[in-house]
Amino acid sequence: MAKSPKISASHEPGGLIVHISGLLPSLSPAEQRVARLVVANPADAARRTITDLATAAETSEATVIRFCRSVGMDGYPQLRIRLAAEAARRIEPPDARVVGGDIPPGADLAQIIATIAFNDARAVEETAEQLDPAVCEQVVEAIVGAGRIEVYGAGASGFVASDFQQKLHRIGRIAFYFPDVHTALTSAALLGKGDVAVGISHTGTTSDVIEVLEQARARGAVTVALTNFPRSPITEIADYVLTTAARETTYRSGAMASRLAQLTVVDCLFVGVAARNRARARRALEVTAEAVRTRRVGGSRRRS
Repeated sequence: MAKSPKISASHEPGGLIVHISGLLPSLSPAEQRVARLVVANPADAARRTITDLATAAETSEATVIRFCRSVGMDGYPQLRIRLAAEAARRIEPPDARVVGGDIPPGADLAQIIATIAFNDARAVEETAEQLDPAVCEQVVEAIVGAGRIEVYGAGASGFVASDFQQKLHRIGRIAFYFPDVHTALTSAALLGKGDVAVGISHTGTTSDVIEVLEQARARGAVTVALTNFPRSPITEIADYVLTTAARETTYRSGAMASRLAQLTVVDCLFVGVAARNRARARRALEVTAEAVRTRRVGGSRRRS
């Protein structure tokens, strides 16, 4: 089964800045310095000559040209045009104190709240913008037809994996999540054709998740990767790749910033699966809700 097709920079659905952010880890250190300047302030970068940008990034003009090609551009003139267009459509924070999406030293709590709210909303919006509906449809199709679904994740991505498994389980899908990597590996070894394995890793470099997904693929299962970086190692062993668009800031590390973006994708897949058989999903949700009704304070079981 072929991996989801690569999207060229000429028509990346989430915007050029999201595209560059996702490719950042795969760039050379010098190209990363260029990328960070471009991502931080597209309008400023668009106004610079190639010499100015190279100087600001403490690198050479040749590196800037290599960077352009690495992100799918023909050259620097095309990059400047695309950056100018990106700056024009860029959503500015509603609060003027939210500068660059980061939390500056000495920020008061009101500024921290405004910045976090802006970054979280932007992560969800940009993730939705760049999410490929065709690939999502293929993943939903695979899950609907799967005999068994396993979801893998570590750390913060493990919470998202657990959430996805619980959602699928509540609508009657046979789904499992194993937080222990040994248990996950032994379970993945029992998968086969017709099963689906989903690996969630913000960086796409988490060895525990990659190894389990490799095991599942070796057994013939359909493999799905959910990551923020489309050129990360986990994508090499995935039949389908879904990406998020979370940007990390000073205090919002991958353990925090990525979770909302990942949950957005998970919810899209879950609703897509449930929508394939609405009556069955509705019945399952009602039955499972009833089963735990008496576990809530003031709850009472309905009479038959």
